[in-house]
Amino acid sequence: MFGSIETVGAAGVFGQVMGLVAVTLCFFTLGSYLGREVAEGTSIVCFIGGFVCIIGLNVARRSEGLSITLLFAAGLLLGLGIGGVLNRYAEAEPDAVWQAAAATALFVGGLGSTGYAIRRDLSGGYRLLFFLLLALIVFGLATVFVSIPGGNVIYALLGLGIFGAYTVLDFNRMRRAGMQEAVPLAAGIFLDVVNVFLFFLRLFGGGRN
Repeated sequence: MFGSIETVGAAGVFGQVMGLVAVTLCFFTLGSYLGREVAEGTSIVCFIGGFVCIIGLNVARRSEGLSITLLFAAGLLLGLGIGGVLNRYAEAEPDAVWQAAAATALFVGGLGSTGYAIRRDLSGGYRLLFFLLLALIVFGLATVFVSIPGGNVIYALLGLGIFGAYTVLDFNRMRRAGMQEAVPLAAGIFLDVVNVFLFFLRLFGGGRN
């Protein structure tokens, strides 16, 4: 009996989280469309604003309504911030955008299913991934100032590895999460999806900036 209750609870959290992720991605798509012709300075402000909303989720955790509002606002603002980049890809290499979207769906779906199926708690891996992400950021900055053969492709592959691991851990964490963790989990998975998409876009777009 208790096992069935636990299963129903986990299914409820899964449905809530994935529903929030889906709606946030819709706001991101809307923002990307509206941000196609936004000036570069405005795009940067929107991009920063999106991350401020993500950070604000930690402060607003006790208010479900405010947390969800910040999550959707983050999706819209990040879309506005990235819209110009996506538009340039769409104009120059439209096939790359669709290929990246399809690859992202398969990649996240496969790794997410794997993470959710693993019963063991993998949350200890978050610390390692945090330091690997910092190293990736340093490497990305290095490729801006130093010419590294295949640097953009290497950066994209490393990014896919790191955010692929984040996807596994986030879905694994969902097995033990309560409903109060639905919004932070949705934010994490949303960021996983967006980053995986952008890294695939680099690869299918020829590894260009």
